[in-house]
Amino acid sequence: MRQLTLDDLGTPLYDVTFCVLDLETTGGSPLTCSITEIGAVKYRAGELVGSFATLVNPGTGIPPFITILTGITEQMVVAAPPIESALPPFLEFCRGTVIVGHNVRFDLSFLDSACRRLDYPLVGAEPGARRHVDTVGLARRLIRPEVRDLTLATLARHFRSPFPPIHRALEDARATAHVFHALLERAGSLGVTGLDELLILPTARGSSYYQKLHLTEGLPRQPGVYMFFDRNGELIYVGKADNLRTRVRSYFYGDERRRITDLLRQLHRVEYRVCAHSLESEITELRLIHAHRPRFNQRSRPPRRTLFVRLTEEPFPRLSVAHKLASQGRLWLGPFRSKRTADLVVEAFWASTQLRRCTGRAGSRQGLCAPGQMGVALCPCAGGLSADLYAQVIDTIVGALDHDPGLVLDPIAHKMRRLAAERRFEEAAQMRDRYRALAKALERARAWQALAAAGRIELESNLGERVVVDQGRLVAAWRSGQAPPLLVSAIEADDAPTATYPVPPTMDAAEEAHLVWQWMTGGRVRVIESSGPLVLPVAAIPHLSAA
Repeated sequence: MRQLTLDDLGTPLYDVTFCVLDLETTGGSPLTCSITEIGAVKYRAGELVGSFATLVNPGTGIPPFITILTGITEQMVVAAPPIESALPPFLEFCRGTVIVGHNVRFDLSFLDSACRRLDYPLVGAEPGARRHVDTVGLARRLIRPEVRDLTLATLARHFRSPFPPIHRALEDARATAHVFHALLERAGSLGVTGLDELLILPTARGSSYYQKLHLTEGLPRQPGVYMFFDRNGELIYVGKADNLRTRVRSYFYGDERRRITDLLRQLHRVEYRVCAHSLESEITELRLIHAHRPRFNQRSRPPRRTLFVRLTEEPFPRLSVAHKLASQGRLWLGPFRSKRTADLVVEAFWASTQLRRCTGRAGSRQGLCAPGQMGVALCPCAGGLSADLYAQVIDTIVGALDHDPGLVLDPIAHKMRRLAAERRFEEAAQMRDRYRALAKALERARAWQALAAAGRIELESNLGERVVVDQGRLVAAWRSGQAPPLLVSAIEADDAPTATYPVPPTMDAAEEAHLVWQWMTGGRVRVIESSGPLVLPVAAIPHLSAA
């Protein structure tokens, strides 16, 4: 029998082997009571493939009320095997199956207690997963208004089971199996056709718009991007998923957040695009969001304006926040989503160097400006500042990007730790925020320059994911063994940005280059072909540690 793994959770239900079990015990607690009988039946595609039944010697007396309830007497179990002998064949019987039971947690609690005591693997526990289905939860989700209660006897009568439950393990397991298959028919009418959907169904709280679940029936279990449209045909939400069907259907399983409720209320149509792997999914999602600005993608929507930090073209350059990018200039950083982030980067340079802060012309004042008087900046406003001395400050800033980021990051870290040691925690937190903003900006600028210099690159990951990247923009994606496409058909893209810019010219180009770079550096990726050198400076960007 094939053993199911987490990768098989999307397996069609007709390919899953279910083991329906029931126990009889001496009481209600696995800590003080013992198993007296085990019964189980095994089904695949609705066909019975095996059954298991045995009395178990509990090693203790059976209370009279249990004997009255089940009909199992102490004389009946005297010659029965103890749990030490009965458990191994039962574990083998249900190995590789999905466990089903009525109030199954009760039965599993007794079996788990015995398995732990005897050092056996838990029933139904495959590597990394514990898969079981409770017919109580299924019935509550599917037919609760139709029945008086959810006892096994009531459900068996409701579905006209030929095996009435009589509090004996095998007969009750057969009754549970009949109820389970009847509930599967009901679940199928909701589009539940895979194991992953069945496992989540009993715990789903339901949604006011659950009837729209039929919109997901054609979704495949493949990676890709899904798109929600309203009745006017407007794209209102874009998302990515490794399993399109499972992810989209999860919206209908009782997510009570107001945003999700509003989204489902307006949902009229679902479309999807299958992608070769997760990187293509992420970039396709990004491009669609930037192109259509769906109103429910609030966090990912592009900003209304894009900001950059640059060194001005003056005899004594200073930093300024710009709205447009030019191909000239000794230093550009960005783009940034907010003025706050751009200001943090500027303040970080001010905290680590004596870069001028005033905006006046050299020699335009009688005395130094306030930063110059405090000695935190070299300002030419009063005249007399040596151009060679100031050039050293500019060289430090440019050198941080070109070869050694520690030139500007280390002084900030030193100030942060000194302020923390002096218990000036708010000021230390400001330094921390400046450090992180500058480190992130330097890291992304370096990655962009490396991708731009490399030009057109073909890469392959150890998972068989293959891509072609041109100056930081994805132009093709496929998997090893597949024919490489000429272009990624799932991506609606403009022309790739040219390499003449020192930083990405737009926010979508920056975010796409960042996704590509994360993928390249986040795992084992080899370069197959490159039209230029793919290199980074030797000195890495130092990141703050908890210490």
